[in-house]
Amino acid sequence: MNLSFFDQFLTPTLMGIPLIIMALIFPLLLIFMPSKHWQGGRIFSTQLWFSNNFTKQLLMPLTPSGHKWALLLTSLMLLLVSMNLLGLLPYTFTPTTQLSMNLGFAIPLWLATVIIGLRNQPIMALGHLLPEGTPTLLIPILIMIETISLFIRPLALGVRLTANLTAGHLLIQLTSTAILTLLPLMPTIAALTTMILLLLTLLEIAVAVIQAYVFVLLLSLYLQENV
Repeated sequence: MNLSFFDQFLTPTLMGIPLIIMALIFPLLLIFMPSKHWQGGRIFSTQLWFSNNFTKQLLMPLTPSGHKWALLLTSLMLLLVSMNLLGLLPYTFTPTTQLSMNLGFAIPLWLATVIIGLRNQPIMALGHLLPEGTPTLLIPILIMIETISLFIRPLALGVRLTANLTAGHLLIQLTSTAILTLLPLMPTIAALTTMILLLLTLLEIAVAVIQAYVFVLLLSLYLQENV
């Protein structure tokens, strides 16, 4: 029984062929493309309003050179939100519960921000490894600590997203399993547990959106340090 709880995080297969590509492409089909009309529908207008406000808030602290990342960060935000929310539907798969995929997003983008900092302002980028006014004896130790923290950043990005989504999915499945077990024995307790399950579902929806936003926000902060 314990092993079956983690089966929901396995990549779905059809005739031995992984369907992870379909799981990644399907959220992109939900993003509406601009039509030939002067004014789009309500869904397209809502999506456009969300994209504009999110991009404006995300790029506000960045210099003009960092605004080149607007399309990349906004697209990543929409993709993560779509995959996180679609994974809450029954009989679906959440690709962002896979650590390998989240690290595939985090490592290249983090490395790009580091390379940009070393290319454009190498002295300032290396200066982050040593705080100003550090005693001479602590310089080697602080450089080692800051270097380790720098390389831990992409790992923290991927693990944070994976752990939050995995924990929420497991909690929902454990609660629903308890409801099915209690329903014939104690219907009143099962009804109260169902209300808790609905609250957990609302919480997981909020977590799915917030974690996608935190992922992109931290990337923008890393970019802010290097532009």
